[in-house]
Amino acid sequence: MFGLSRRILSLFFSAGFVVLVIIYIAFNRPSEEKVNNVRQGSETEFITVKRVVDGDTFVLSTGEKVRLLGIDTPEKYESKKLDRDVTSSGKDKKTIKKLGQLASEYVKNLVEGKKVRLEKEQNYDDKDKYGRLLRYIYLEDGTCVNAKIISDGYGQVYESFPISKTAEFRKLQREARENKRGLWGDIEGLEQFK
Repeated sequence: MFGLSRRILSLFFSAGFVVLVIIYIAFNRPSEEKVNNVRQGSETEFITVKRVVDGDTFVLSTGEKVRLLGIDTPEKYESKKLDRDVTSSGKDKKTIKKLGQLASEYVKNLVEGKKVRLEKEQNYDDKDKYGRLLRYIYLEDGTCVNAKIISDGYGQVYESFPISKTAEFRKLQREARENKRGLWGDIEGLEQFK
């Protein structure tokens, strides 16, 4: 009889443990509602950056792509955008690709594997024509990634589609150029990126 009670107690504690594990998983797993809040720009939800694609685009842990609002970085891949960068800057493709790679590495070190908060621009498109979320991105310490990239000289203001932070970003860009930060400075023998 004592052996039977011990087995019943063991089963009771095992079942209790399983229930606790299920409850823990249920309350600590991001719900679809939380993921949707992040997509819409919730001010309190953070999500992990899975992979940086280039200097102004990355993939979230949800699989969605994000395009940083208000900035543009040099292109590192063969594309129509690379051709436009060559035309507007007067630099050759090899130089633009090198600058694009440097910008991409900078952003990778800044955000890849880190938790960020996404913020939507009021009265602005939710996504671009490629289906990427258009967002301001903030690190857990409150740093606006979009502004930091420009301030540190690894991106320019994207003038084609003005946003509420365009004037602030222009000021940061002017300071980065004047102080020859990032790509505005001497890069391993390359001329300054203009």
